Amino acid sequence: MVYEKVIELVADQFGVDADTLNRDTSFEETLGADSLDIVELTMSIETEFEIGDIDEDALEGLRTIGDVVDLISSKIAD
Repeated sequence: MVYEKVIELVADQFGVDADTLNRDTSFEETLGADSLDIVELTMSIETEFEIGDIDEDALEGLRTIGDVVDLISSKIAD
């Protein structure tokens, strides 16, 4: 469920077809994301999954969709 919702959020924010996304999709290299895009995505994720604020150190490690899914999964498990 986390994976599917993240795919949906990313597809919506970046205006791409969800079928073109997977765990290895890079925000910067594949989607051309900049730091503002990552912050906006993070805010959507925090709201959607009700996980509270994601700290800056964690943000810096978010390079792929898989990174985001893993982060959310770990926060939900806490």
